[in-house]
Amino acid sequence: MSNKDIKVSIARLFEEMATGLETGSFGRKPKIIVTGHGSEHGEDNVLAGCRQAAAKGIDVIYLGTKSIEGVETVEVATDDEQLAKMEELLDAGEADAAVAMHYPFPIGVSTVGRVIAPSTGKKLYLATTTGTSATDRIEAMVKNAVAGIITAKASGIEQPTVGILNVDGARQTEIVLNQLKENGYDIHFATSGRADGGAVMRGNDVLRGTPDIMVTDSLTGNVLTKMMSAQASGGSIETAGDGYGPGIGQGHKRLVMIISRASGTPVIEGAITFAAELVKGGVFQIAEAEYKAAEAAGLKKILEARKKQAAPAAEAEEVKAPPKEVVTYELAGIEVMDLEDAVSKLWSKGIYAESGMGCTGPIIRVNEAKTDDAEAVLKEAGFR
Repeated sequence: MSNKDIKVSIARLFEEMATGLETGSFGRKPKIIVTGHGSEHGEDNVLAGCRQAAAKGIDVIYLGTKSIEGVETVEVATDDEQLAKMEELLDAGEADAAVAMHYPFPIGVSTVGRVIAPSTGKKLYLATTTGTSATDRIEAMVKNAVAGIITAKASGIEQPTVGILNVDGARQTEIVLNQLKENGYDIHFATSGRADGGAVMRGNDVLRGTPDIMVTDSLTGNVLTKMMSAQASGGSIETAGDGYGPGIGQGHKRLVMIISRASGTPVIEGAITFAAELVKGGVFQIAEAEYKAAEAAGLKKILEARKKQAAPAAEAEEVKAPPKEVVTYELAGIEVMDLEDAVSKLWSKGIYAESGMGCTGPIIRVNEAKTDDAEAVLKEAGFR
């Protein structure tokens, strides 16, 4: 090493120490790209978020047409030029992460957002909010849960709790995640704040932030993020939360955070800070470990078995109902799209059943004396 290199290294060391004393965070400052083109509220709004994040000890590279003191600016004239420059800086290692208003993630990658639960002020991870983890709904939601765990752990939560929003696919997702847990995957389920409890969350749990991670499909997660971030402004500007989060997927190595074109200064600052947390937390190392653990617990085999189990139901011949009985016992936890197939399966085994809709979702009603037999049939068929 030359004398010049030694002097540069010493200078960087003293700079890092000074930053650590000032911000309480030691080590190299994360370097985050922020794109400015496309904001509905103008570049000044974006730059204000950059300045606030820079004041926290984060190096920010702004891509746009304006500049501000304390923030490095790289001039770009168009959206295409902006995207190309962003990827160039990331791939060259000149930046650790990027905050962008749009990014074309490949199938298999989706974003984990972070919002503020309005009734408690707790940070809630929404898994996921943009992108697609898989083309099959259940597989996507299961992988969304893993992505949520990765993100929460990289943000400093050692044992994040997981809840599943009560949307189509929630019960099947719960079944798969429980199988992973039984096979050794380290997952900690939250319990709904409603009286009936369970890991399937209600709207109340979104408002409370009951779990650390709320698993849902990306479209629902996207709507929730918009509503919770822009509620105070009547929807015109997002003023709360940390945006739509990082794109997470097996083998994905570009840390790109998504914000909305409607994001205000507080959200932009939050997204930059969120990105810096993930850089410091080693998000890609955690991702590699989590995906390895999920595969070791049989993730791929469980998902493939579920698909094979679901296929015959669609091809099954019409089954006639057994003699009608008094049905007073309710079996919950069946997907609405699977309800009639589940009833047909019970009929094929000589158990009379009727479908219905309870206050917590779809139900199947059977004679109380046949409850155990019905439970066994539904479990064996993969409906529970």
